[in-house]
Amino acid sequence: MTTELALTRQLWQLLEPVHATLYYAPEVFEEAAALGYGTDERWPSYFAWRGAPLGPAGPALVTAAFYSFSPGMVARYVPDAWRVADPDQVVRARTRAMDRALRAILGDRADSPELAEAAVLARRAAEAVGTVGRPLAAANAALPWPDEPHLVLWQAATILREHRGDGHVAALLTHELDGAEALVSHAAAGAAPAEVFASRQWSSAEWDAARDRLAERGWVSADGTATPRGVEGRTSVERLTDQLASEPWRALGTPSAGRLAELLVPTVMDIVGTGLLPASSTLGIGMTYAYT
Repeated sequence: MTTELALTRQLWQLLEPVHATLYYAPEVFEEAAALGYGTDERWPSYFAWRGAPLGPAGPALVTAAFYSFSPGMVARYVPDAWRVADPDQVVRARTRAMDRALRAILGDRADSPELAEAAVLARRAAEAVGTVGRPLAAANAALPWPDEPHLVLWQAATILREHRGDGHVAALLTHELDGAEALVSHAAAGAAPAEVFASRQWSSAEWDAARDRLAERGWVSADGTATPRGVEGRTSVERLTDQLASEPWRALGTPSAGRLAELLVPTVMDIVGTGLLPASSTLGIGMTYAYT
């Protein structure tokens, strides 16, 4: 793996937990309940929190942008999300939620000079992203910046992860993988146990049909594991994803990007140390890929 792509991947792995706190922190569920969302499961607020920057988007747009979720699942939560609260209310509430959550997790670190420096660097990277063809990155980049460094860091992490995610969708499309096939191929390659991918709520029939299509292409074997061609294909997807995500880090420059990675480690350790985030996810963050 080239130095540039290795740094791009490292920064994704460090910034993702910062963003993902939005979906698991108790303070966030409290804000969701105050708006009127059900909190017995995370999905009613998930689709609201993540989709709000797009405006009152309908199921077709959310399915297209989020990509790997079953269209039936999206339809169960969208557009009902906007009947509970309008997108502007949701955006304001998620800022309040992250202010409370990060202050609770980070304590004095939230006001430290190191976090302030990280926020400046992350914002510089986020402001360098190209948003053409990247709807979720564009929608989040259009939001006003908060003043507090911990919230600047969170917003920058959100823009950068959605920029990467939009690029990942482009990589999947380039490799002719639809939403279900994206998950089946990733599970087959060992990104996470299959039950983790069940969270996207594709039916057993849809999952099996996607696996059959991949088998016809030679990507998966009879037992559902990835073939050498499947491993090569997923590696190619990840390589292209990293390439498409490298733009803001080139703009920031390797020394500053490396400094940001260094500064992020204590914050990420604080977040991971809460135990709020799942040990494995559909993102396959812990996977390594042998490409140059």
